Amino acid sequence: MTVIVTDAGFGPDTWTAGYEGANTLDLASDTDPVALAADLDAGIEMIRIDFPSFADGRGFTIARQLRLTGYKGRLRAKGHVIAEQYAMARRCGFDEVEIDDALAARQPEDQWLSRANWQANDYQARMRGGSPAAA
Repeated sequence: MTVIVTDAGFGPDTWTAGYEGANTLDLASDTDPVALAADLDAGIEMIRIDFPSFADGRGFTIARQLRLTGYKGRLRAKGHVIAEQYAMARRCGFDEVEIDDALAARQPEDQWLSRANWQANDYQARMRGGSPAAA
């Protein structure tokens, strides 16, 4: 079973179209997002990027590059993402994070929600004085 983490907290997986269809992509952490640019116009509605380890940050780069190339669909981090990485995942362009029940038990919802205000906890905004966290 999996738990979907969003800015609102834990929830069920609401994606009902399946993960094997033509409108979804499951990407490994070593995927070259530039090579996918042509496929993104083919009606891809959901992309899941695998995080094989919480220490493997390549998925963040892939997400950012996909957003920079214009991908507007649903973008999900899947696997070993920890609560401390949630703000980074959102800033890179992920809409949500998919974790397993065991991780959800080790890192309860309140740990994820403490990072859900990811826009206010932006280092660059604090340095410019534009963040509520700077006050």
